[in-house]
Amino acid sequence: MSLVVVAIGGNALRSDDGVGAPSEWFDALAVSLPPLVDLVAAGHRLVLTHGNGPQVGEELLRMEISKPVMPALTLDLCVAETEGSLGYAIQQVLGNLLAARGLTARVASIVSQVIVAEDDPAFGMPTKPIGPFYKKAEAQRHARDYGWHVVEDSGRGWRRVVPSPRPVRVVEAPLIRTLVDAGVVPIAVGGGGIPVLESSAGMKGVEAVIEKDLATGVLARELGADRILFLTGVDRVAVAWGTPEQRFLDRLTVSEARRFLAAGEFPPGSMGPKVEAAVDFVERGGVGAAITSLDRVAEAIAGRAGTQVVR
Repeated sequence: MSLVVVAIGGNALRSDDGVGAPSEWFDALAVSLPPLVDLVAAGHRLVLTHGNGPQVGEELLRMEISKPVMPALTLDLCVAETEGSLGYAIQQVLGNLLAARGLTARVASIVSQVIVAEDDPAFGMPTKPIGPFYKKAEAQRHARDYGWHVVEDSGRGWRRVVPSPRPVRVVEAPLIRTLVDAGVVPIAVGGGGIPVLESSAGMKGVEAVIEKDLATGVLARELGADRILFLTGVDRVAVAWGTPEQRFLDRLTVSEARRFLAAGEFPPGSMGPKVEAAVDFVERGGVGAAITSLDRVAEAIAGRAGTQVVR
């Protein structure tokens, strides 16, 4: 009974037409989660993590619209809210699917705090875009009124950017391990978890966003997991993406991955964190890591699909 940590991409919450309204999360999950039920049926112990990029952006927009009548929540609270709502949807749908298969495993969502370092360089250089696009004048007004950092984003408009510090430790990891040992499927570090600073006075949330895949890697190490699966919209990693030289990779060694990362082959906003987290996990003793799509889960666990990251 291997312990597998599975990171679900945001595509699992989107319908085929790209719509991701909360009322449609459940239908989309009912289509995307059955391969994970197969893992449980095969005897694997399972921990799930998930993204929340579009959802936390929508939550921030709600905060902005409601400011005239209601105080806005801070970013750490918005992350917590989406971690809870998305976790609930996954928990309900996966629980129903398990029950329909006659499996006794239960599912539990854990609102997870993730320790970050106060001296992390990211706090001095915000780079993570969040929330909606604005016209330049509007973005600059928000920067002046709210103290935001704003940047022009790929010619599509201006956006707020926040720090994206590296995860150090998952506060609830011992609790998550206890749940796994009790036969529960935990859902944890949603959206990378809630970033918190730790001091002698305790923990305190900070306005930042943690990369979900990096947090997944930290959690997997703390749990002593055997494998990590990073699920995304493509079945394998490619180099020279979008060029005539594009090449898909069935196998990626640690040294090859580090060379490709250094060469900028894997962008930091998409495939980069997945590759980096997979490499770190394998280097630190994990049995294996794979990057693939939801429909190739069983084959990827068996080493027959996806990009297998190996020593």
